[in-house]
Amino acid sequence: MAEKTDRLPGHIEACVDSGAFIAFFDKSDTWHPLFAGLFARTKGLVTTSLVIAETHGWFVRRFDSYRGLEFLAFIEALNILTVLPTDTEMLSQGRLMLKKFSDQNLTLADACGLSILKKNPKLKNWSTDRHLALTGRKLVID
Repeated sequence: MAEKTDRLPGHIEACVDSGAFIAFFDKSDTWHPLFAGLFARTKGLVTTSLVIAETHGWFVRRFDSYRGLEFLAFIEALNILTVLPTDTEMLSQGRLMLKKFSDQNLTLADACGLSILKKNPKLKNWSTDRHLALTGRKLVID
């Protein structure tokens, strides 16, 4: 049986990590202009529920719960975004990446993103986190 991450819709152009969401949503971020342009031009994106949770937590810790809710409203309205669930398959793929890169301080969200990128070589890598380049995939900021 093919894995869900092998069956992404053809219109998906990029895998989005928390750094890209933060840069887009926080106008004070160094990478905001780049990601604002990218989000405006793309037709399809993919991320995981882990990345959504990680990014929400960042906004709550950095700002407050209202900013976290604004981020979640943005995600809900972003009709070009496919959010992959964190099911047992996703967790298993993430654990494999964590084992492979055990010398790195990867989060489970990072590891699942690496797995998606590995299985979908045509996806662009929307991240500001250098860990997301561990498998040789160039970051969009490079």
